[in-house]
Amino acid sequence: MSDATPEISVETFAAEREDGTTVDVREPAEYVEGHVPGALLVPMGRLAARAGELDPGRRVHVICASGNRSRAMTDLLVAMGFDAVSVAGGTRGWITSGREVRTGTTP
Repeated sequence: MSDATPEISVETFAAEREDGTTVDVREPAEYVEGHVPGALLVPMGRLAARAGELDPGRRVHVICASGNRSRAMTDLLVAMGFDAVSVAGGTRGWITSGREVRTGTTP
């Protein structure tokens, strides 16, 4: 991870997420338990191979459970030329803030 990893708060993410793509880099079982509505599941081990599925013209909001995996994957996407940011606090922060959470496999 870089000391300069672009990172935004849950509040900023909530305000701008509709204008970008949300990528959840957790494992499938974690995603099924609860995720941000609309988040695309791409486990971190598959992100490099699936980066071509992302729109390079849209900001990518990378989220995990707490923010650790998302920072590493944000660095990867930035190195690939994406406008990517890590969501500080991750899904736990999203849930703690009282925002909507979906369960199951449907984004």
